[in-house]
Formats: sequence, C-alpha cells, structure tokens
Amino acid sequence: MSTNFFERQASAKKSTVWLLTMFALATVAIVVTVTVVVAIALAATNADHNGQAVFDNGQAPWAIAALCGFGTLLLILGGSFFKIVALRAGGGASVAESLGGVRIYPSTSDPTERRLMNVVEEMSIASGVPVPPVYFLANEAGINAFAAGYSPSDAVLGITRGAAERLTRDELQSVLAHEFSHILNGDMRIGIRVMGVLYGILLMGFVGQLIFRTLAYGGGNRSRSDKGSSNATMVILLIGLALIVLGFVGTFLGNLIKAAISRQRERLADASGVQFTRNPAGLAGALKRIGSLKAGSKLQAPNAAQASHIFFAEGVWKNMAGLWSSHPPLEERIRALDPNWDGKFPAPESNAGIVSHEIATSFSTEPSTLAAGLAPGVAAAGLSGSSQPSASSVVSDSATTNSNEYYPAEIPVRIVDRAIDHVGNPTQAHVDYATGLRALLPQNIVAFAREPYAARAVVLSMLLNQDASIRASQMQALGGLVTPDVAALVKKLSPAIDELDARVRLPLVDVALPALAAMSPSQYRQFIQAFQSLAAADGQLDLFEWVLSQIVIRHLRPHFENARPAPVGRMPLTRLSAPCAVVLSAVAYAGNSNQRAQQAFEAAASQLSGLGLKLVLREATNLTQLRRALSAIAQATPQAQGELVDACAAAISADGHATIEEVELLRGVSDLLDCPMPPLLVNQV
Repeated sequence: MSTNFFERQASAKKSTVWLLTMFALATVAIVVTVTVVVAIALAATNADHNGQAVFDNGQAPWAIAALCGFGTLLLILGGSFFKIVALRAGGGASVAESLGGVRIYPSTSDPTERRLMNVVEEMSIASGVPVPPVYFLANEAGINAFAAGYSPSDAVLGITRGAAERLTRDELQSVLAHEFSHILNGDMRIGIRVMGVLYGILLMGFVGQLIFRTLAYGGGNRSRSDKGSSNATMVILLIGLALIVLGFVGTFLGNLIKAAISRQRERLADASGVQFTRNPAGLAGALKRIGSLKAGSKLQAPNAAQASHIFFAEGVWKNMAGLWSSHPPLEERIRALDPNWDGKFPAPESNAGIVSHEIATSFSTEPSTLAAGLAPGVAAAGLSGSSQPSASSVVSDSATTNSNEYYPAEIPVRIVDRAIDHVGNPTQAHVDYATGLRALLPQNIVAFAREPYAARAVVLSMLLNQDASIRASQMQALGGLVTPDVAALVKKLSPAIDELDARVRLPLVDVALPALAAMSPSQYRQFIQAFQSLAAADGQLDLFEWVLSQIVIRHLRPHFENARPAPVGRMPLTRLSAPCAVVLSAVAYAGNSNQRAQQAFEAAASQLSGLGLKLVLREATNLTQLRRALSAIAQATPQAQGELVDACAAAISADGHATIEEVELLRGVSDLLDCPMPPLLVNQV
C-alpha cells in the first residue's frame, strides 16, 4: 500500500478520470446503438408498407434516428447532471438520509449511541479530521457502515444498528478507521460521482419502460385502419423496448465500472485502516462477525443498490456471479488480515452478551474515568450545582502526565521537520493519544460542546482576547449580535476556556463542530456574524486564534450554505509565489521578533526554492491578506499544498525548538490547506 497521503490522492484522481472515461465510452456506445436500432426499425416499417413513409414530414429514417440518438444523449447527460447537482446540494447528509439514516446528536445519552460517538470523536482527534455528523440506520440489522461527502468538511458517517450493537469496541474502532481512511484517501468524492454519473444510464432504462408500458396499454384504442398511426406506434414501442434493453446493458456496464473502482478502493481502505489502528484482528473480527450473521452486511433500504459501492461491506445481495460485487469477497478480505484463519465463522450470538455488557460498561464508567481527578472548570462561573475546584485546576496532574508521554510541552524539531510525512497517516499511537487527550477536556465543557445551543458559547469563548480592554470591547459587541443568554454563557465559560491547555483547543473545536452543524439556519447566521466580529477584533487576535476561527467557518459552511464543493486544485506553486510569501511570513512572525522572523522565513523559503520568496512586512500579513492568500493557495495541487505545509514546519522549527502552540498552529494551517495532520507525537509507533 502507498503510505503517502498525496500519492493516495493522486490515485483517487486517476480513478475518477478512469470512471469518466468509461462512462463516456459507454454513453457513446449506447447512443450509437440507439441510432442504429431506430434507423433499422424505421427502414423495416417503411419496407412493410410499399415504401410509404411512416412519418409524413419527408425526413429520411437516418435523420429521425439521429434525432433519437441525440435525445438519448441528452437524457443520459441530463439525468447524470441532475443527480450530481442534487447530491452536491445535499452532500453526504442526503445520501445518509436516502438510506434511512437518522442523525445522532452529539449530546445523546443512549448507551449504544454514546459509545459510538465516543469512538468517532477519538478517531477524529487522532486523524486530524473534524468530527463528522453520524447517522444511525436503526432499521438495519446487518453490520455495515459508510462515509459519504465531497470533503472532510461535509463528510458524514453512517452506521447500522447491527454494527453498533454487535461489534466490540475494538471491532467498531477498526470499522470506523476503515471509513476514516475513505475520507483521507479521497474516496468519498469518487463515490458521490459514481452515484451521479451512472444515474443517467439508469434513467434511460426507466424512460424506456415508461414509453413501452404507456404505448402497449394505450395503443389499442386507436383505429386499426389508421395504418400510419399504427406503424408509428409500433416504431415507438420498438424504440421503448430498445431503450429498456440498452438501459439494462448500460446498467450492467455501469455496475461493472462501479465494482471495479470500488473493490480497488476497499482494499486500500482495509490496508489504511489497519495502519491506523495497528489492529488487524479488530477488522478481521468485524468481517468474521458479518459472515456469521444471517443478515450479514445487507441493507434493506430501497436505495441501497445505488450506494452499494460506499459501504464497508457488500450492502446488497450478490448477483451476476459476483461480477457486480462492489467489494472483494469476504473470505479474501479476512485472509488478507488473518492468514491463519481456519475458514470458520463464529457462532452468531457468541459475543452478543459481551458486546451488550461492554456498551453498558462503557457508558456507565467512561465519563467518571475521564473525569477522575479533573475539575469541570466552570464552577466559579456558577455552571454546576456541586462544589468544584476553580478553573485553574481544570487539568489533573495524572491526566497531564499521561498525555505528555506522547505530547510534551516542547516537541523535538526532528518530529516537526518531517511533519509532512504524517499528513493523512494516523496510527494507533494517535488513537491512544486521543483517548488520553479526552481526559484533558473538562467534562462539563465537553458536554456544552456537544449541545447545539451551548456549543456556540464554547467556541465564541475561545476567540476572546487576553487583553482586558480588547475583551471588554469584544463582549460589548457580542451583546448586540447574539441573544443575552448566549452572551451570558460566553462570559461564564471564558475563565475555564482561558485555562485550557493549547493542545486541546483544536480537538475541542472538532468535538463542537457536529453540534454547531445542528444549529438552525437563523442560529447559524447569528453565530457567524458574532464569530466574524470577534475574530476581527481590530486584527488583535493572534494567528492561532484566527486559524481556529477559519477552521470553524470552513467546516460549517457546507452544512448551511449552497456552496459548491471545492475542486481539486491543479495550479503549481510557481504561479502562487505572492500568496505563499504572505502565509509563510505570517507563520514566521507568529511569536517572533522581526529578526527571528527573517530567519524563520528564510528557513521556510529554502524549502520552496525557485519561487524567489521574500519576507513581506508584518502589516501586510493582516487577517484580510492572509485569508486572500489561503483562498488563492486552495487552487494549488494537493502535492503543492503539502510542500507549503512542509515550508511552514521549517519556519516553526528554525529556532531549534517547537512549542505546543506552534505545532497546533501548524496543524491548523495544514487543515486550512486540506492536508489533515494528526497530532505530532514523540512516541509514534
């Protein structure tokens, strides 16, 4: 398996090109066949009636046939375009809802759902991907899951009740690692395009059936003496029948194309998922459990066939001798993970009791375990009825010690220097770190972050400036932008938020995003206005806080605004030297004097030789200029964006050390450049 994030992105792009090429060839073949069939049918009908034309418009059979072929082309392209636009507007959520998924709210108290959300949060923190909304397919007894969307910003996860209730935590974690690999590998965009592109071919068959049935049942009412009308009806019937046949052929070819792409990407996701968790037994166990169930991984949803290629395992019954199978055979996948497997599946109910106990135990003990020795940090603000320590004791010594094993106060330069190698490559060490990091997050604040109403206050509190005068100005402005209760909650939460360790700020934003995505449209508009007002603050926010603000806006926008998914960039950095200079200058100035900033910038520029970059004035790296620069760099190729991230890492480590704040800034910039970076850990395995 290729372990390079950018190589996997390039592979996904090649798969998309191959899909479009095969679709174009299939469309051409269908259009040509329709044209030929119609021409033959017209010629045969004319010959049967002594050369008298069926139609009295003087058109030759081939001219009419060409019009039919052109109409078929418009039907296919129009159907595909319609479906692509519909999927683009709804993103992954429309796919999940079409399969019967119901969104799980982050504040859920249901034991099964809470365990699932906890694992999703851990995998998100570990991978550097925002926590996606999760949809629960409550009516599906089979074990399955999927990831859908165009990008990490609008990605959603779906999981069946069978998977949530029957998989152990290790198995569930492995299945979710597989789905997060699809997000990181660029497979979701392919999956959405497959659904849209092939819809046009399927639509052709539906139209053929409609024509055939309409004329077959209605044509008998015409006078049999009207030979011209009868012949015309017969021609249209033949055309309808041809469309049905060709629709079936097109569907057959389309499913072959879909299966070929899907099987390749599923093998890659299996390998990436194992690399993520370092636990092949967990993924193999989930697959074995599928083989032991009568329902297996099958879904009952009517639209399951259209989305079969995005599932964790085969979502519909196999057909055509496995030619249409969207996944490699179950046995093949298991043996790739467990070469010593004896070929026997476990008894269907052998682990049901263990899993039920694990769910109950996880729900009843996890919060207290994570909160052991921790203070919610909001008692001083009057947010808890119990007696709690002050905000300054939010983090316990034991929790800090556990997390520092992976992420000390200062990160060795050797780790930062090769930061680009970690983009899109989370490991089990990151999962372990994420589990420990959740102990650094005060549970009351986490509870607020999971609730749509309070999550607004949590995130807005993170934008308050440490300078008392600027903060007072921010709070005054906030009072006119949000409701009084939200403003009051921001004020109450701010002491605890101020005390948060730098390493938990990005994860806390990630945890809050699903709740924020559940706001109403009016709440979103109000929140964004307040957010942008605090983020501007006369340009006084530090770069890290500004990056946090941009991450929130960037990942929320697809859920509320009819914005087109950003296309994959194709521009080299040689055409983006000015924006690159602004970004690198901003990173170099962060926390540095002008002299040290010059040294940091030169170290960064050396990573991008040939661009002739020069440090811009500090004033020219204001928030507006930085926003424009990042917007321009979004047009760069993924590999080019990765090179810029590498240059930012060089700027941060130029002075021989890297603090937590600098590393988290690097991860934030990486997120804005579509290069999801997991935490940079000392003890990576």
